[in-house]
Amino acid sequence: MQRQVYQLNSPQVRGFAAKAVVSAPDDWVVRIGPPPRTLAQNAGTHVLYEVIAAALPEDDALGWKCYCKLHHGVPILRAEDPEFRETYDSAIKGLPYEKKLSLMRYLPVTSLMDKKQINKYIEALQADFEPRGVILELEGVPA
Repeated sequence: MQRQVYQLNSPQVRGFAAKAVVSAPDDWVVRIGPPPRTLAQNAGTHVLYEVIAAALPEDDALGWKCYCKLHHGVPILRAEDPEFRETYDSAIKGLPYEKKLSLMRYLPVTSLMDKKQINKYIEALQADFEPRGVILELEGVPA
């Protein structure tokens, strides 16, 4: 049996998915979750970091990415993903701020987010940077 992915969008597809689960070999794993982010959403966050860096030159795009991941991405994942929260809290939470910020270069945060979470993240960035005079818009990026 090969790996199978079903987008649960009709009773017929749900039936196929249920049949696949029943006939799956022992020790196989079933994961049900929200749909992944779009490529436009992925690219859009990187555009936002560039916009922030151009408007606030005290840091570059990578520095703002790390700031945004730590201040906005981590809280979203900690609130919604118990496994992420446990890992982050045990390994990173107690570290000094500068060390946490530096670790954001390597720690997956936004790449772990689904569509709903990345939209929350973008909204959090907009709420953070708009009062600083930085308007962050992603035209043509579906929610």
